[in-house]
Formats: sequence, C-alpha cells, structure tokens
Amino acid sequence: MAVAFSDIPLYRGWGAPLRVESDIRDLEVAQGEVPADLNGTLYRCGPDRQYPPMFKDDVFIDGEGMAHMFRFDNGHVDYRSRWVRNERFLLQEKARRSLFGRYRNRYTNDPSVAGKSMGTANTNAVWHGRKLLILKEDSLPVEVDPDTLATRGTWDFAGAVKAVSLTAHPKLDLHRNELLMFSYQARGDCTRDFAFYIADAAGKIVHEAWFDMPYPGMVHDFAVTDTHIIAPFFPLITELDVIKSGGPFYRWHPEQQSHFAILPRRGPASEIRWFRGPAVSAGHMMNAYNEGSKVHLDLCLYRGNCFDFFPTYDGSPFKPVPPLLTRLTFDLGGKHDGYEASLLSQAPCEMPKCDDRYVGKPYRYGYGICRSPTAKAGEMGFGAIGRFDHQRSELAAWSAGENCGVHEPNFVVKPGAPEGAGYLIVIVNRIAENRSDLAVLDAQRLSDGPLALLKLPVRVRSTFHGMWVPERALATGTYLA
Repeated sequence: MAVAFSDIPLYRGWGAPLRVESDIRDLEVAQGEVPADLNGTLYRCGPDRQYPPMFKDDVFIDGEGMAHMFRFDNGHVDYRSRWVRNERFLLQEKARRSLFGRYRNRYTNDPSVAGKSMGTANTNAVWHGRKLLILKEDSLPVEVDPDTLATRGTWDFAGAVKAVSLTAHPKLDLHRNELLMFSYQARGDCTRDFAFYIADAAGKIVHEAWFDMPYPGMVHDFAVTDTHIIAPFFPLITELDVIKSGGPFYRWHPEQQSHFAILPRRGPASEIRWFRGPAVSAGHMMNAYNEGSKVHLDLCLYRGNCFDFFPTYDGSPFKPVPPLLTRLTFDLGGKHDGYEASLLSQAPCEMPKCDDRYVGKPYRYGYGICRSPTAKAGEMGFGAIGRFDHQRSELAAWSAGENCGVHEPNFVVKPGAPEGAGYLIVIVNRIAENRSDLAVLDAQRLSDGPLALLKLPVRVRSTFHGMWVPERALATGTYLA
C-alpha cells in the first residue's frame, strides 16, 4: 500500500507530517548571545504521524510521539529529535502502515493489534528519579535515554503503579523532590476509577489513593498546593456504547455539572471534599495555593467545551469560547459545595506555567501563550508569549512576528533569585520559511525581545509540553529549589 497522506487542512503546510529524526550540533546563533549561566537540557514532546491514519478525520492531538531535546553547554546549543519507539510504533513500523484507528478507540483498530497498547507517547517529557519519561495520558510512561533519546521501554515504577495509565501532567515539587501523578479511567476505558500517586526523589511510589469519579470523563490536568490536590472533572465523557459503535472517545455533556475533588496530599479518599458548578472545561492549570481555609485554582477556563473535535452528545453544533485566565476559589471551611469564579484577564491564553519553585504556593507571575498584541480585531490566534502579573493585574507580551507561532514556554529558574527572575525558552514556528527558531527570553523583560535567537534549518512541527532540566539535576537526579 502506497504511503499517501490525505489532502486535508490538517496535513497541509505547517501541519504536514515531518517524519524526520534530526541531529544538529551547534545551532546557529542568529541574534544576541546565549546566557553564560544557561546550562542544561530542554526536553519537549509532540505528535507526528508515522503513517497516514486509518480514518481521514482523526484529531490533531493523535499521532506517534516525537521527543526533542535542546542541550545548552556554555553558550553552545545542540538539537536532537527521535521517535518514541513504543509498542504501537514498532507494530506499525513492521506493518508499514497505521494499525490503530480513531483517537483512543480500540474498537476501531486493525484486528491484528487487538489487546495491544494504543499509547502514542506524544504529550510531555519529565525528568524524575533519574529517568526521562515520555508521557501520554492513555498509557503508562515510556522511558528514554536522557542523552540519546533512545527508547528504553514502558515504566510502571517497578510494578508499584497498578493503574493502566498515568497523566501527562504530573506536578514536580522542587522543594520536596516529589512527583505527584494521577490516572483517570484508571482500570480501563469507561471505568470511573481515579488513582493518585506520589513518587519520592528516587522515583519510588510512597503514597497512593483511589476513589470514584462522578462519571468516566477526561482529566487532562490537575493542580496541587502545599497541602492538597485539586482534581477537576469536566463533562467530556466516555460512553461504552458510543466507542463500541466507532464513535468519538469523548462527547460533551453540557447538562452535567463540573466537579472538583480536593484531597489532602497524603490523605485517604475518605477525606475528599467535593465541589460542583456549571458545565465548563479547561485543558491546563496555571497554579494553585492555600489562603487560610480557602484553596485558589488559576486555570485557562472555557465556559463550554474546549475541544471542537469532541462533539456534543446530542449533535448540536460546537460553540467556540475563548480560554480566559480565571481563579476558582473553594472554601474548605465552608458548608456549601459551590465555588467562586473571578476573571483575572480578558486576554485569551493557554499552556500556562509559573516559576517552578512556586508550584503549589502563593505566587505573583504566570506565563503562557496568549493573543498577540498586534492581532487584528476578531482574531484569537495565539502568536505571543505572555507574562501575567497577579499583583498588578497586568499582561506583558512578546510576539514572534507576523505569520509566526509559538510553543508552550518553559521557565528556567535562577537558583537563589527572587520569583520570576529567570529565562523563558520557546520554540518559534517560522511558518513562511518552513523552519523553526529557539528563543531565549528574559522572563522579567519580555518586551525587550530575545536575549538569544537560535536558528534551526528544520521544522519542529508540534510540541505540546516539556521541561527544563538544569545541568546539576540531570547529573544528580534531584533539584534545588
């Protein structure tokens, strides 16, 4: 069978599958100078189609995982990309075609892969316990070599994780050197099981808690404070009869409520406090923290369905809504099960981050992708990197330029420096030139533009998430907050 991708918008232009592994030693410094104190590795991960999908209308978040690394060494930056050669990839490589059907729907797979893992390993890269893990919430992590990106194999934390999958959005506590993780539909498709795990600095599971979700929905991200976890349940629900008939893995149910479970970090499920509200959704959380009996959760909130490729259950048309930075406040000392919602910014934003030392703590600065200040009226495009100052309620932004896009920024901590003093490293899409740049920004002075702009002769098609690993942390496996 000839390899030919469909001529549809998803696979045209910048979206065209790249299907290339790269090695580039010493990226060209096109502008500025790489800061001398910037030594370590930026790891990123995203989807790229190995073969044309079995169904032409599959969603863009599907596709086999491609891991990327940028190693900074005394002013030099090297780049490498490698396929994550997990079970799915190897089976398709042997067959020379796609064998897995619609997004996460095992009932649409080729019969030859019945019972095999559908995991794409295409969402995030995390360094913890001296292991570099590539994550996708549909399966267990895949370990890869931190220097070569060669695939080592599936990792279940030495058999301690009994859930069938783990989140692509664990939270790293730099102060305790702990990794906090969860699994939803943790015993398989359409189950209501939710599992929470904590791994210590050595990567050993030291705590777990299981409880029932209100429905078998999607939980892409969660948040933590110094004392609690917040697990949000939005009504994007998996229905067994729907997927068995070949339908989408999730459907939007606006008649259902959103639910939030707040649980002590090392507490049993019996200590959960449940809160409820209208049908909203969110892909990503910026941060959360405690204030007395109150828990504040800052997230990019959609007052409706955030995914246009997951339809409404009754067939009604998708209604686009912008993601707006919003604070949800839950009172653990109160008697009611509602919460307060306050808008923090009118500017649409996504892929939020904070200074990693302040995860779970009161904080001032948040970062993310936002609407370009130069965007025309009516445009929602996310072509800029923003810094939101919670103290002043101000948004500062840097735009990569006309006809350019940006990936999620990664914050680089300066040890011992005050909050927000550090760098943001961002992959830039130079769409007209069909290639990428890597920008190093001063996190406190975004509007000044890049401190360094590194030129790639290739296109980094898409990365969802990743992390910066300082040189010392890569050597020792532990972080200094």
